[in-house]
Amino acid sequence: MADVTDNTAAGRYELIEADQTAYADYRVENGRLIIDYVFSPPALRGAGTAGRLMEGVVADARRRDLQITPLCGYAAAWIRRHGGPVGPLA
Repeated sequence: MADVTDNTAAGRYELIEADQTAYADYRVENGRLIIDYVFSPPALRGAGTAGRLMEGVVADARRRDLQITPLCGYAAAWIRRHGGPVGPLA
């Protein structure tokens, strides 16, 4: 699996590939990992970087026993296609 790190100070998961950083902004509330935004630099788009990032995010959510609430459209679509511990927003 890709080396996804949790940058807790910035509130985001990060994945560095080709000296560029893809990230997923998040917050944890009431046992939920809320994914606000996923970003992949233009040079990495289409290379699967954001997907590898999401794999790491979902793996960490499972490890921490957190439900995922994806507010980001990309994160929501990725989880629909690949699965994850998804919980309701409210």
